[in-house]
Amino acid sequence: MAFDADEEILQDFLVEAGEILEKLSEQLVDLEQHPDDSNLLNAIFRGFHTVKGGAGFLQLEALVNCCHSAENVFDILRNHKRKVTSELMDVVLEALDHVNAMFDQVRNREEPTPAPDELIAALDELAKPEGDTAAPAPATPEPEPAAGAGNDSGDITDEEFEQLLDALADEKGAEQQPAAAPENTSANDAGSDGDEITDDEFEALLDQLHGKGQFAGPPVVDNDTPPEPEPEEPAKSSTGDDLITDDEFENLLDELHGKGKSPGAAPAAEAKPEPAAKPEPKKPEPKQPEPARQDAKPAAPAAPARDAAPAAETTVRVDTKRLDDIMNMVGELVLVRNRLQRLGSESEDEHMHKAVANLDVVTTDLQAAVMQTRMQPIKKVFGRFPRVVRDLARGLKKEINLVMHGEETDLDKNLVEALSDPLVHLVRNSVDHGIEMPDVREKAGKPRAGTVTLSAEQEGDHILLSISDDGAGMNPDVLRRKAVEKGLYDQDAADRLTDNECFNLIFAAGFSTKEQISDVSGRGVGMDVVKTKIGQLNGQINIVSEQGKGTSIIIKVPLTLAIMPTLMIMLGDQSFALPLVNVVEIFHLDLSKTNIVDGRECIVVRDKVFPLFHIKRWLVHGAAGQKEPENAHVVIVAMGTKQVGFVVDQLIGQEEVVIKPLGRALQGTPGMAGATITGDGRIALIIDVPSLLQHYG
Repeated sequence: MAFDADEEILQDFLVEAGEILEKLSEQLVDLEQHPDDSNLLNAIFRGFHTVKGGAGFLQLEALVNCCHSAENVFDILRNHKRKVTSELMDVVLEALDHVNAMFDQVRNREEPTPAPDELIAALDELAKPEGDTAAPAPATPEPEPAAGAGNDSGDITDEEFEQLLDALADEKGAEQQPAAAPENTSANDAGSDGDEITDDEFEALLDQLHGKGQFAGPPVVDNDTPPEPEPEEPAKSSTGDDLITDDEFENLLDELHGKGKSPGAAPAAEAKPEPAAKPEPKKPEPKQPEPARQDAKPAAPAAPARDAAPAAETTVRVDTKRLDDIMNMVGELVLVRNRLQRLGSESEDEHMHKAVANLDVVTTDLQAAVMQTRMQPIKKVFGRFPRVVRDLARGLKKEINLVMHGEETDLDKNLVEALSDPLVHLVRNSVDHGIEMPDVREKAGKPRAGTVTLSAEQEGDHILLSISDDGAGMNPDVLRRKAVEKGLYDQDAADRLTDNECFNLIFAAGFSTKEQISDVSGRGVGMDVVKTKIGQLNGQINIVSEQGKGTSIIIKVPLTLAIMPTLMIMLGDQSFALPLVNVVEIFHLDLSKTNIVDGRECIVVRDKVFPLFHIKRWLVHGAAGQKEPENAHVVIVAMGTKQVGFVVDQLIGQEEVVIKPLGRALQGTPGMAGATITGDGRIALIIDVPSLLQHYG
């Protein structure tokens, strides 16, 4: 393998092939739903062909061989010599898995491991026409499918081109013998003597394909009759110049492919113009294209197109580390802006106020622009699910349609990567737990095929992700019973759980409603991982389910993790920052009006019960022995699926902060996500709500 090749060429291959392979996964699953889509078949054929070409240039033989075998299968499919079946797609998707694995090895500068011989053999078997694969058969049926292929895609293989040249020589001989036997015998002999055709024959072929014979025919003799053809010839010749246009070349390829009726129809129409007019006028013929060339030059708008072409280069590749560095610098600028705003508010200088206001506008715009460069469409995550659902449905013998909305919704690249695993768990859970077997659905009056819907939308500075199914829904009573069996609750506490709280039990570690453990689910690990991961992203997760109708899981995550809107609070004389995404509401409370439920201090707000935590006792040294005030502010925060109340001394207000990692001495401190510098120049610790409650609550 040529790893010592130009690094830029290798990077170009990795970028281009990576995008193609991502698309192929979706296209292959789509093809199974729409097997007669010729555009899709051609797109997949071209995808494998392009990856093969790049791999061949880098001498990646293992990758070339696998792509070549897959490409052959789609060549047969697009020529309608075989039908798309689930079994065929299983083999092709397995081949794509091996291509992806080899591509990852190339990315890591490792020698790619060849695909198994059995897989290549299976692909080669599928690359043969369905049924009888005898050699003579293609002679007659081949032209019609090939014509369709020629229209859909301009690519022909080297072998096809060689065969077509042979066929041309035979066809030309067959056409010319009856029409002009005496004068064309020499050209015929020359064409049949060898595989190669002469320049004169190729010129004659071009004339025939362009229909030139129809104009050269009426004069019949070599008499001085150019005045008649002259006016008509330029009109035809403007497209039939020595330099043929793209459309003409496409038509030529169609003819070369043996396009059913055209070759047969052409000789019939050209039978009379053909005699003796073709080979003899070879010498005067150059005179005819010349006026056409002169006419074509002023009319052709080729030059402006060439001048405009360089403007197409509108993108540049930038290392993500450089973007992260720029984001960090913008973060520092935000901190300086916050500091100046605080100082400006204390000043009475009008010019100072204007300058700070201008700085605020510019900083906000710059921050938004830099964040935009880090954004990626969530399609990067959604793109893998058609394959996941398809494979899982086949393994579980279920019929499932996947519907996706909002694939173009943008969010921070770090979030795109972080959301990948949780969403896979949730989609697998919907397919396995949510959607019933086809027979069960039919008895319940539902369509045999279930539907899983993935959607994404932006709401303010957050992204809402939803995974819904039209399956059986969740039974709260079953969940209560399981919670008691697992020892999570006693019977009385379980009976008091609301339906929504029962649904949220599925996020408990080790909790599963499956009676039997399979390779898909049943260990109670997946949903616990989802909850933990969403919590780390400062996100919230909620479940809505109706028995017999289906289940929806809604995730809310911030657009970016780099700059965070927070609520600044005071505990004693120390500043802390609560991520605003966790804050639900704030109110003033008379602490003498609290209640004790299950041994825990609680407050009741609008008939809802919230556990109450005095976080000052946890976070401020020496606060535990101090006398509690009678009144305080309570901040209701959401943590995953739960909501609790935090008692705080003072509310400062909302502020955008840049998260800075804690130093070695403080790293790993429970309940702390990092630190920041506030507008008044003090250092504030950023509270990690889930870890704070897990450790202290």
